[in-house]
Amino acid sequence: MCPQLYEFHLPLAPEELLKSGGVNQYVVQEVLSIRHLPSQLRAFQAAFRAQGPLAMLEHFDTVYSILHHFRSIDPGLKEDTLEFLMKVVSRHSQELPTVLDDAALSVSDRSAHLNALKMNCYALIRLVESFETMSSQTSLMDLDLGKGKKTRAKAAHGFDWEEERQPILQLLTQLLQLDIRHLWNHSIIEEEFVSLVTGCCYRLLENPTISHQKNRPTREAITRLLGVALTRYNHMLSATVKIIQMLQHFEHLAPVLVAAVSLWATDYGMKSIVGEIVREIGQKCPQELSRDPSGAKGFAAFLTELAEHIPAILMSSMCILLDHLDGESYMMRNAVLAAMAEMVLQVLNGDQLEEAARDTRDQFLDTLQAHGHDVNSFVRSRVLQLFTRIVQQKALPLTRFQAVVALAVGRLADKSVLVCKNAIQLLASFLANNPFSCKLSDTDLAGPLQKETQKLQEMRAQRRTAAASAVLDPEEEWEAMLPELRSTLWQLLKLPQEEEEIPVVIASTETTEDVKERIHQLLAKASYKQAIILTREAIDHFQESEPFSHVDPEESEETRFLNLLGTIFKGPAASTQENAQGSAGNMGPGQTDSKDKPSVSEPMKYRESDELVKQEMLVQYLQDAYSFSLKITEAISIISKMMYENTTTVVQEVIEFFVMVFQFGVPQALFGVRRMLPLIWSKEPGIREAVLNAYRQLYLSPRGDSARAKAQTLIQNLSLLLVDASVGTIQCLEEILCEFVQKDELKPAVTQLLWERATEKVPCSPLERCSSVMLLGMMARGKPEIVGSNLDTLVSIGLDEKFPQDYRLAQQVCHAIANISDRRKPSLSKRHPPFRLPQQHRLFERLQEVVTKGFVHPDPLWIPFKEVAVTLIYQLAEGPEVICAQILQGCAKQALEKLGEKSATQEVPKDTPMLPTFLLMNLLSLAGDVALQQLVHLEQAVSGELCRRRVLREEQEQKTKDPKEKNTSSDTTIDEEMGLAGAAADDPEAELIRSICEKELLDGKQILAAFVPLLLKVCNNPGLYSNPELSAAASLALGKFCMIRLRDPAQQVRRTAGLVMTHLILKDMVKVKGQVSEMAVLLIDPAPQIAALAKNFFNELSHKGNAIYNLLPDIISRLSDPEGGVEEEPFHTIMKQLLSYITKDKQTESLVEKLCQRFRTARTERQYRDLAYCVSQLPLTERGLRRMLDNFDCFGDKLSDESIFSAFSSVVGKLRRGAKPEGKAVIDEFEQKLRVCHTRGLDAVEDLEVGQGGSQRAPSAKKPSTVSKRHQHLASAASSDGDFVTPEPHRTARRHPNTQQRVSKKKPRIVFSSDESSEEELSAEMTEDETPKKTTPIRRAPPRRHRP
Repeated sequence: MCPQLYEFHLPLAPEELLKSGGVNQYVVQEVLSIRHLPSQLRAFQAAFRAQGPLAMLEHFDTVYSILHHFRSIDPGLKEDTLEFLMKVVSRHSQELPTVLDDAALSVSDRSAHLNALKMNCYALIRLVESFETMSSQTSLMDLDLGKGKKTRAKAAHGFDWEEERQPILQLLTQLLQLDIRHLWNHSIIEEEFVSLVTGCCYRLLENPTISHQKNRPTREAITRLLGVALTRYNHMLSATVKIIQMLQHFEHLAPVLVAAVSLWATDYGMKSIVGEIVREIGQKCPQELSRDPSGAKGFAAFLTELAEHIPAILMSSMCILLDHLDGESYMMRNAVLAAMAEMVLQVLNGDQLEEAARDTRDQFLDTLQAHGHDVNSFVRSRVLQLFTRIVQQKALPLTRFQAVVALAVGRLADKSVLVCKNAIQLLASFLANNPFSCKLSDTDLAGPLQKETQKLQEMRAQRRTAAASAVLDPEEEWEAMLPELRSTLWQLLKLPQEEEEIPVVIASTETTEDVKERIHQLLAKASYKQAIILTREAIDHFQESEPFSHVDPEESEETRFLNLLGTIFKGPAASTQENAQGSAGNMGPGQTDSKDKPSVSEPMKYRESDELVKQEMLVQYLQDAYSFSLKITEAISIISKMMYENTTTVVQEVIEFFVMVFQFGVPQALFGVRRMLPLIWSKEPGIREAVLNAYRQLYLSPRGDSARAKAQTLIQNLSLLLVDASVGTIQCLEEILCEFVQKDELKPAVTQLLWERATEKVPCSPLERCSSVMLLGMMARGKPEIVGSNLDTLVSIGLDEKFPQDYRLAQQVCHAIANISDRRKPSLSKRHPPFRLPQQHRLFERLQEVVTKGFVHPDPLWIPFKEVAVTLIYQLAEGPEVICAQILQGCAKQALEKLGEKSATQEVPKDTPMLPTFLLMNLLSLAGDVALQQLVHLEQAVSGELCRRRVLREEQEQKTKDPKEKNTSSDTTIDEEMGLAGAAADDPEAELIRSICEKELLDGKQILAAFVPLLLKVCNNPGLYSNPELSAAASLALGKFCMIRLRDPAQQVRRTAGLVMTHLILKDMVKVKGQVSEMAVLLIDPAPQIAALAKNFFNELSHKGNAIYNLLPDIISRLSDPEGGVEEEPFHTIMKQLLSYITKDKQTESLVEKLCQRFRTARTERQYRDLAYCVSQLPLTERGLRRMLDNFDCFGDKLSDESIFSAFSSVVGKLRRGAKPEGKAVIDEFEQKLRVCHTRGLDAVEDLEVGQGGSQRAPSAKKPSTVSKRHQHLASAASSDGDFVTPEPHRTARRHPNTQQRVSKKKPRIVFSSDESSEEELSAEMTEDETPKKTTPIRRAPPRRHRP
């Protein structure tokens, strides 16, 4: 077919070119085979060199065939074709301007160029799409390839498609910028051609990698090409539809399309496309979007980013989007709210807004505030984030501060963690960007506010008085207004057209007096222009009436008006003629002569008015600051309670908030800064690091010109924390300083200045000296050499030979010295003996002397000092019991001497001699401290040293053994490495120490035994020894002697005993025994402080391995005991708290089994109910339920009791809520047995099982019988139920693993640890066939193995 005779129609699908569709329509004649394609391409290239771009008219079939076989042809041929087609299109775009400018262009030539243009563009674009499709598929297949392999593959081919796309797009853009529409009839370009070119762009945008940074040139080229299509080829409608579709289906395109639309709206002037796109989004049904989350997400991201780029253009279309604020899609609500916030930030910001803009801003802010209470937590969180940005950029009007702060404070109680976190961030932003003051204290602001408010009231009262008493002279008023009136009159006379702008009409009913009154009022209101115009109208209207009829032809018009106005304002008796003469012609506008001075009262009035306005502004400022401070104080109270939340991110936000609050000088902030201290012990690294960073910001970056000045500020700030600080606070601060010292974050100047203050080289108060010693001691935890190298100096500082002794300083010196050694329990792996000083060391001489001399003086600080002194002696001295015995003897001797002196001075010898109360209190307190430290010394230091020596001895023996003996003991070594032999490993030392403590420590030969009768007498006779301090000291000492009195009727005694037990148990200073159940009783203590102490104790104990799990059976036994336990309701309260610490599935299953078995040994109905309640509080799983089924016979006969049945029924209810389908059968079986047993008894259950033929318990048929299994568990419980540890096997079994242990034929007896202390025991006995023939000991590692 001759090229001039056909017309090329752009096909919708390539196959359409193979079929004839009309007259003169081009049809592909032949699809060439693959082997002919290279030669035909070369022929095409030759024709191009000869004919130019029109050669495509004869060789289109070749290009079509290449496209047809694209997947199969050689890559080189593809690349050659692409390169060649780019040359063809480029050449054509260069020739077309000449062709289009040719006025004599024939129809045939125009048709030929049009067909060539469409063929060239079609071929190039289809080839681009083929390459893009292949690239996308290849990238998916190459995901497993490493980056290096991909790079080598590209280098081998020498072709990178991602780099080839940009030149092609630029070429098409260059082509579209030509005026090619003249090639078409009537210069109307066909839609198919535009769709062909733009469709290629949209196809490239669908590639997920288009949003990558490396593809930025391609994105920009696509944007420019589509921009040309929009401006020159009416592509807006199609582009809008396509953008909406792509946003719904491609997540990655939102930021790409935002950048494109923003460019079109700004650089290409296509602002209308923003409105079209927003209109399409606004018309989307909110219900449909709620069902299409991907589409809603795309629209939301697009709107949010578009508002950031072009908020002013988008604002005109916001009304279209408001319906989505009431829709179900929270993402769309967030997007619309974010757009509003961006407009407030970028467009509606500032004080110079017009009224309409202010109204719009207020509407947007109202909407944001309203959605702060949205039903969706993500929306509430987003609103708080947006307000945070608005506050940070100072775009929130001052009048909105209180409302938004109140919103943030209210959201602190939100159930969503994310909302709480963002509420804290918003409040922190308010603090950082508040316009009031850098120091926000409601107490500091209340005084100035009251003072300035009173001053304002006085000023207002004065003004009212002055206004009431002032009678202004009309002459003075006229003189004051005359200059401005003259200037206004001069302007109106010069520019009479201005009168037309202010139409003034005199009604026909108005009289002369009415018009004069109107003119007078206008002059009084300073409406001079209207007064002059009305006067002119009155002259014309009342030509016969005075004063408007009086006209002097010799007067100028200006003078005539001024005289008339003066007459009207001042009255007919006065005249301004004299003042006005000669001035009109000689003075310009605004000028006055010496006679036209304003009155003195006028500036005074203005000045007073300005001062009143300033005072009102000041009072309003102070009121806003005060209200803001009150809200921040309220927020601090709420946020401080969130510091111990379970969510790490919330805790971190709380910590950062308090740092900022503290920096702004809010007084309550110190409370939060101190309250965060215990978080230094948090197991979460993020929380611990947040606390450290907080104290770094607050204390390690002080202001100062020199290192010494900074050190002085740092020490001063840290010393403030120590004022009235509790022991716990000091320990936390010590841990923080230890961390700083170990990381060398504290400069040497700090240490140097502390020593100078401690040695009084720098003048300081006694309190500052004491705090310096405290800080040195804390730093010694991190670097012991800080104190160790200056030990003698420290002894001289606090234990010198002066009187009276500063016991507070001496106590802190002892604390500091104690940090030179490791106070923790020695590890068995240590090869070297612990650090000890000889008994003759000067430190112990001074301690002994200071304690002994201070004993006879009534100083309340002596008791805490001697406690620390005794502790230090036992910690550092060799043979500390000798030194403490000497101290006890010396103090007792002084007490006896005082007693002798009293008896000698008594007049009646028969009276019993009286010892001063403080001496008796000191003596008992000292004895209690020595007793406790002796116990700790034995269980820690002596036991640890014995263990260390035994380990060294065993290691030495292990080295001398032959290989056979080493292999024999391999099993034991594995057990030790896995921590399964811990209890047995400590047996020799533990038995020895326990024997010494129980039999020898208070033996009659020991010095401590001498104090027991005196101690018991004081404690047993509270009426005789009624001094409360003496009672507390005696109770504490007794607790240290006999461990312990936790149910004393005196609150102070219970609290003291609880504190002692907390420290002893948590620091592994004593073995945990039955006293833990007494600590559990304190959970329900009527005193809140004692209950909080007990709760904190169990919280800490829960972090020590399986401690609570191991102690629960003993606690349950003791608290459920009818003789020494607690009431039923308190029991429930206690157990609910303790069982909440059981979170591991294996622990739960084991507890379930043991509690079920304990029903057999319980003695009362109350104990049955208590056990059932405990079972119901456990977090059971399906495996735990199976354990209950296996032990059903243990409690089945108790189910007739309604409360027991209800407890087990609640277990079923909990299991059903999260049960899997396969577990429901077991739950149904258990529930059926419960109901049958509840209504008909345990025998009915057996009948039920017989009737069912065992079908439901088929799995049990493969196991030993339920009864025998139950007996086996019962036997295990008999030996271990007290503390979940089986009694240790015979030592021969430990030492000779291969020796079999004989089974005793004596009937075993089940005894729980809780019953061991009771003389009246009721034990369950098992028959011979129930006795297990083989038991597996369960050992628990001692507490020290779990310590860090």
